[in-house]
Amino acid sequence: MKNKLDLNSILIGSEKPKQLIEFYTKIFGATPEWEEGEWAAWQVGSGNLCVGPHDKVHGKNKEPGRILINFETKDVKDEFARIKALGVEVVAEPYRPEQEKGMWIATFADPDGNYFQLMTPMST
Repeated sequence: MKNKLDLNSILIGSEKPKQLIEFYTKIFGATPEWEEGEWAAWQVGSGNLCVGPHDKVHGKNKEPGRILINFETKDVKDEFARIKALGVEVVAEPYRPEQEKGMWIATFADPDGNYFQLMTPMST
């Protein structure tokens, strides 16, 4: 049976949402499609990335590898260079995972310590 769910968005809760909004605005090279108060959202491909305040989130992410936000791009190396030039913290330079030799992945950290990755589009 085919799954009837569709992943719509990812929400990043933060103690400093304005800092994350400025950060992701630089990463995406575009202002948010939606902004209200300390909330913002960008359309990224077919989904949305949202940022906003969360009263139970304090400081940097203590387990950044628990959830990884993946952004697909056909040119991981060029996008990696562009984002690195913005001064973003690099967690892993572009590499090919052993189990999937045709794929490239690179990992960065946002100001709250959340990890996001660039990766070659996955074939289905």
